Parts: sequence; structure tokens; C-alpha cells
Amino acid sequence: MIAQPTDDLTGQLVDQLTTSMPPAADEFWQVQSLSRGTAGIALLHIERAHTNAGTWTSAHTWVKAATADSVIDSNDASLYLGAPAICAMLHAAADQIPAYAAALNRILPAVIASAHRRVDAALTRINRRETATFDEYDLFRGLTGIGRLLLEQEPGNDALARILDYLVRLTHPLQLDGTTLPGWWVSHDPDPKLPAPGGHANFGLAHGISGPLALLATAQRRGVTVPGQPEAIERICAYLDTWRHNSDSGSWWPQWITRSQLNAEALHQHEPPRPSWCYGTPGIGRAHQLAALALPDTARQRMAEQTVAACLSDPAQLALIGDTSLCHGWSGLYQTAWRTAQDALTPAISLQLPHLARQLTRHVDLRATGEDAGFLTGAAGLGLALHTASRNAAPLSGWDSWLLIS
Repeated sequence: MIAQPTDDLTGQLVDQLTTSMPPAADEFWQVQSLSRGTAGIALLHIERAHTNAGTWTSAHTWVKAATADSVIDSNDASLYLGAPAICAMLHAAADQIPAYAAALNRILPAVIASAHRRVDAALTRINRRETATFDEYDLFRGLTGIGRLLLEQEPGNDALARILDYLVRLTHPLQLDGTTLPGWWVSHDPDPKLPAPGGHANFGLAHGISGPLALLATAQRRGVTVPGQPEAIERICAYLDTWRHNSDSGSWWPQWITRSQLNAEALHQHEPPRPSWCYGTPGIGRAHQLAALALPDTARQRMAEQTVAACLSDPAQLALIGDTSLCHGWSGLYQTAWRTAQDALTPAISLQLPHLARQLTRHVDLRATGEDAGFLTGAAGLGLALHTASRNAAPLSGWDSWLLIS
């Protein structure tokens, strides 16, 4: 266990998050945002209340603020915004607070209805043989995120079965203009600043096919299955195998491949990317490990764990991390490595955790965290990872389920 200085740092972060401030008038949605807003900050207070490091009174202040207005239940709602985000927040405390469980049950029907509508739209798009979008399938805005919520809360619901069926369909190749593309190919850029002419196939856990892989595998391990699910898991793994790059510092995957790379069957990238949760080797490796545990496939599990262990022990890759966030910084790296270590066949990853915790605490800048209080890129997410490092135990609130790593 690493008790100091992580406990002190977490306490200082919580001190920065004692008062819930109302959002600006043009950003009313922020209270229902899991990534940047009040709902995400509530997760830190809920987790601390579960472990008696904080109080349920403090947690309730944030939950109440997140639910003060009508819950957004339009088709724009997702795991990280609106009704599903509020459900994720309430689920984290529903086993302790009956009123939260009751509120959760009132909101879930809207989430389920939205899931059905979105699956209908996605299947119509597939039948038209058009390309997908992040909004359709990914963790943050798409059906993978909603599916992860339903797996936790309503595993027997038909809406979840339809999402899993849709994800199986997503793994089948897409024929477009005489070219065979992976079914999750998107025609838009991965980022406005990173053009990808002709579209791209994203591999990351946040926006790419590793997200559906993690959900399909986690559902499979829990006995929630649809026809073709194991084969879909194997198809995704095989495609990722095609683009896995082996180097002296270990294996790694690109963040995405472009149309020109697909046509040339070759990467233009020669060094591993930043080892982040969202796009990097740790997140993709954890998805592979979950897939291997679901199939089961011991050889693949060893490959995934060796890849993550090599990444964590490579100073050159670790030097690419530039902040402490869950999304692409030390917090996400630590939490992903911690979860991967718990299921690992060897102690190779566990042996890296003390060093990662030291790096996490060393890079904390309380002035910077004061500027971003959120779960995904700010102080709340950092505090949650520090809490895991301090306790060396799984979160009692299950907050890292919303990262697809548990």
C-alpha cells in the first residue's frame, strides 16, 4: 500500500472541490457531464464516502447539484452526458442510498428508450452500407458507453442485447467504392487538428474498436451473450494483430490507420504513441486481456500482459506523458495498469505500480488542477486514481467501469 503522500494529495484535491458552482448560462449541460462537470466530480466524493475517507453528506451535495435540473434525455445524451451520465453517477452510490436507487430506476427507462432508437439508426446506417461515426459507437458519445451502463444496471434488458448484436454487426467488413474496410471505419477525422483524408479506423479504447472489444469481452465474462459474440471478439483481435508493431521496446499499436496506410498495408508511424488510457498501448492492451479472459485464450493474455509490462518499463514511452489526467495522463495509466495487474498471469505489471504511483504524485500540480475540476481531464479523476494507489484495492463505487477497464 502507498499511504503517503497520495492521501495528503487527495485531501488537497478534495479541498479544491468543496463547493459546487453553477455553470455559465450557455453551459447549463455541464452539471450533467461525466467528463468535465458536476456528475463526474460527484464520483470522487462518492468513492471517498464508500471508504469512509469522506462523508455521504459531501457526496450528496454534488449529487444534488448534478440533478437540480431536468435530465437531458435527447439522442445527444450519452454515458458522459445527460441521462446515462446521471445514471452512472447514481449507480455508484445506489447500494448505499435508497433514494439514489429510486431515482436511478426512474431515469433508466429514458436511457433504454434512447438505446433502442440509436440501435435502430445504427442498423439502418449499416444496411445502407455507409460508414460509422464516433457518435454512433464509441464510449463517450455512442452505444458502447450506453451498453456498458446497461451491463452494470440492466444486464438482462433487451436494449443491451440489441447493442451487443449491433456491435457484432460492426465487426463485419464494409465494402465501399470497391475497397474492403473494417466495419467501424469512420469518414471523419480523428481530430480537427489531425486530418485523415479518406477517413480512418480508430484503435483506441475511448473512440476506437478497443472500446467495443472491451464491452463485448466484459459481457461475455458475465454470461451476457448474443449469437456471434465470441467470433466478433476474435475478429477484432485478429484485426488488431494485423497492425500490432513489434520493436525492441515491446509491441504497440497505432492510434489509428488512414486510408493510405490501409491501401499500402503499412504504417507511417515508427514509434509507439503516448502510453495513455484513451489511445495508447495500456488501454488497447487491457482490452486484449479482457478479450483473452473471455474466450479464453492464454497465449493472447500473455501477449497483452507482456505488451503492457514492456510499455510501463520503457522510460522513453513514459516520457511522452504530459499531464496527470485520466484520459491521457498518469492517472489513466495508473488505473489501467492497476486493473490489468489484478488479472495478470505474472507479477510483471504489479511490480511497476509503485513506480507509477510515484510518478503520478510527482507530477501533480495543484495550481493546474484548480483550473480543471473534472473527472476525465481534471482534479476529480486524479483524486480517484490517487485513492486507488492509496488503498491498493478496487474502487467500491465501480467508477472505472466507465473507462471500460473493469
